[in-house]
Amino acid sequence: MSIDPAPRHTAQGANLQRQFIAPLAVTMGDPSGIGIEITLAAWIERHQRQLAPFAVFGCVSTLADRAEAIGVKVPIQRINETSAAAAVFAQALPVVDIPTPAAVLPGLPNTANAAAIIASIERSTAAVVRGEASAVVTNPIAKNVLYASGFRHPGHTEFLGVLASQHHPGQVFTPVMMLCCEELRVVPLTVHVALANVPGMITSSLIATTVRIVHASLQRDFGVASPRIAIAGLNPHAGESGTIGAEDEAIVRPAVRRLVGDGFTVTGPHSADTLFHEASRRNYDAVVAMYHDQALIPIKTLAFDRGVNVTLGLPFVRTSPDHGTAFDIAGRGVASAESLIQAIKLAGAMAQSRAAETLTA
Repeated sequence: MSIDPAPRHTAQGANLQRQFIAPLAVTMGDPSGIGIEITLAAWIERHQRQLAPFAVFGCVSTLADRAEAIGVKVPIQRINETSAAAAVFAQALPVVDIPTPAAVLPGLPNTANAAAIIASIERSTAAVVRGEASAVVTNPIAKNVLYASGFRHPGHTEFLGVLASQHHPGQVFTPVMMLCCEELRVVPLTVHVALANVPGMITSSLIATTVRIVHASLQRDFGVASPRIAIAGLNPHAGESGTIGAEDEAIVRPAVRRLVGDGFTVTGPHSADTLFHEASRRNYDAVVAMYHDQALIPIKTLAFDRGVNVTLGLPFVRTSPDHGTAFDIAGRGVASAESLIQAIKLAGAMAQSRAAETLTA
């Protein structure tokens, strides 16, 4: 059984919802990477792939220069706010201009442009919070470049959690990273941390919180009425009854029992080496893995060019292509836009789902 990463709607329902969602906000990412050119490619394929209208929060001149450099014809229209994108999108790529102060050279990131990259994320998120945009789709960044402007977050996911709290004073959000494709949805319990630190970070409370957020999103955003969630073990063979590490029996299994007692359909801990093959994937709607590579290796093996990064647990929709800046191929016009296109499609579908939920509330 394949797993469709997009919410399931009737055609009539989807048509009704499209009337009520604002355009998407797409960040520029690091302009020296491939984000700009895959965004140009996504706009070129907008009709063929039936993409929701989107506006780019980026530098107009940099976008125009990259289009010329890679030999694509994309008319660019500067707009003042995201809501204007719908009227422009069919004829031109709408851009909320965020100038880059330094020259942008493909493959050569410049710390002088860090503030503009961060501003793109902040302003696109603010547009979603104001209701001018229905979702934010982030292009890849290089965190080492941003540190020059005081960026101290482990990644996009954590930064967006901070921004969400700033826009909703008094509320604390727990952002959860999900990677998804047609065949698999997987969530790393711990993300950008050293492997040596992972065992000490795994707690029953963290497992329970993560499962509850994943369960809610599967219902709300992915149309899964009765979610089934599998939990991967930390150790080989899920600890082999405690003979290969104690964490799975001492922490993971009790957390699973409590979740089952609370009414969730959760199983585990499962041995990760047999959890991701085709037959096993028929038994769950999502996996919670214990650490970064345990989650990302299987999905990148299954769908290297199609995977989408989704942030759950936020008061707005955020998706992203599941790859990095690819400085090594930037400016050559050879980067695949498929992951970004899938991220745009999923963001639009999730926004439609939430709009329908609001209409029927």
